[in-house]
Amino acid sequence: MDFNLADLFEAAVDAFPEREYLVAEGRRLTYAQMEEQANRLAHHLAAQGVGPGDHVGIYALNSTEWVTTAWAVFKLRAVWVNINYRYVHDELSYLFTNADLVALVHQRQFSPRVAALLPELPALRHVIVIDDDSQEPDPSPDAVGFEEALASGSAERDFGPRSGDDIYILYTGGTTGMPKGVVWRHEDVFFALGGGIDAMTGTRMDRPQQMVEKGQAQGGPLSFLPVAPLMHGATQWAVMGQSFTGNRIVLVAKFDPREVWSLVDREKINMVMITGDAMGKPLIETLDEPDVNYDLSSLIGFTSTAALFSPSVKDEFFRHFPNLVMTDAIGSSESGNNGITHVKPGETAMKGGPTVTKVGETVVFDEELNLVKPGSGVIGKIARSGNIPVGYYNDPNKTAEVFINVDGKRFVMPGDFATIEADGSVTLLGRGSICINSGGEKIFPEEVEAVVRSHPDVMDAIVVGAPDERFGQRVAAIVEPRHGHTAPSLEEVQEHCRGHVAGYKVPRQLHVVETIERSPSGKPDYRWANTIVTSEPGAT
Repeated sequence: MDFNLADLFEAAVDAFPEREYLVAEGRRLTYAQMEEQANRLAHHLAAQGVGPGDHVGIYALNSTEWVTTAWAVFKLRAVWVNINYRYVHDELSYLFTNADLVALVHQRQFSPRVAALLPELPALRHVIVIDDDSQEPDPSPDAVGFEEALASGSAERDFGPRSGDDIYILYTGGTTGMPKGVVWRHEDVFFALGGGIDAMTGTRMDRPQQMVEKGQAQGGPLSFLPVAPLMHGATQWAVMGQSFTGNRIVLVAKFDPREVWSLVDREKINMVMITGDAMGKPLIETLDEPDVNYDLSSLIGFTSTAALFSPSVKDEFFRHFPNLVMTDAIGSSESGNNGITHVKPGETAMKGGPTVTKVGETVVFDEELNLVKPGSGVIGKIARSGNIPVGYYNDPNKTAEVFINVDGKRFVMPGDFATIEADGSVTLLGRGSICINSGGEKIFPEEVEAVVRSHPDVMDAIVVGAPDERFGQRVAAIVEPRHGHTAPSLEEVQEHCRGHVAGYKVPRQLHVVETIERSPSGKPDYRWANTIVTSEPGAT
């Protein structure tokens, strides 16, 4: 049986039509209302010539319109493309061109950028504008308003049959380089990211209807708040995966820790998903402010993915929520979910990144592409076979580099270093492209970052390699001081780190900045960090 994402959503609509599905910026839609809007938009797009395999960009903040567009495009067997709203002209031009967009749905505040790009994009033949408070003019005379597009389309679900071979593309910027589109079949990405394999039990779905049955068995909808932008894959899959089982999604347009806790209070949120410390620390600091009075009794689960979630921050969450069910997950846009772990109070320490139970066909290869033996201590690279992507869109060279064959079996190996523990669990160590080589010793920045961030005067930190005449590279830390605190000195950071990491991993250079630069998903901006350590004097 085929597993198609639009089919899975429509099955949930049929099972739970009157359940509230989506809450965003004061707007509320039931499953049936979302279905009607998505059908209308799909028919409008079809009337403009959008069909199977065509690419439609979504360029907006988190909103009901974002989600409506996603389902509408999938209903047509077309492909939607997520667009980072923080990109500037050159990045947008590259992405729009690389992705072969034929249509675009964008928020009005981005109209000036779209207008500047349109002369460069002859293939982009239709633009739909989502209204906001910006009062920006339409980017072109033939642009159509979102509500006008809905009104012009039929509400009927009268689309043709779909396939598990239909395509989903996730554009990711990663930590370096221009954005790249990871091409997945619907069926593969469902099993890698959409709930097709139960992350805790390893049970694999064998019928699409099992997702609805799972939702019916849980006795009622859970309310889920994924905090990151929908342009980030983790939030896309929080929304889609929860949709298939009839759960309720609450979105926030932009991350604001006070708004997050207010939503947990008002909307009685059961589960919150963040992307690491960049969100975790501000959330905790908000709870520590005087006169805070949120009712957070509905919150039972908390998970982080896609960015480092430090032990010290996890400890702070358990201080506020002793009975919280906390999970930490590892994965990537190319591999899906590689592993997950339940985090327990008093057991938050990490050996680098989190140590997780493997999900799916996840392995670790050494440099000769032999499987790393459990408990050997050998550091290799994490890889996955089975339900993996087709490759990178319009990038055969990168596809050949990351998608490899070992003994006749196809694997994806994005570049994350890891090791296999004696019990078969996987410890993530970091991305090889940012690994620091100091006198022949490999140092994974994430491990040192977690320790630096646990200093009481540090709000955030990024660690990179700085040029060193003797050792090739030395460890350099860039820190953002905690509000109201004095920035620590290099000596204070070093003293703090020596009790947690080996001496060769201790920072030898320190830069203090007002704000650490990160992507909207919380990933460190290592290009920015390298510029800081090479162009600005720091304490050494």
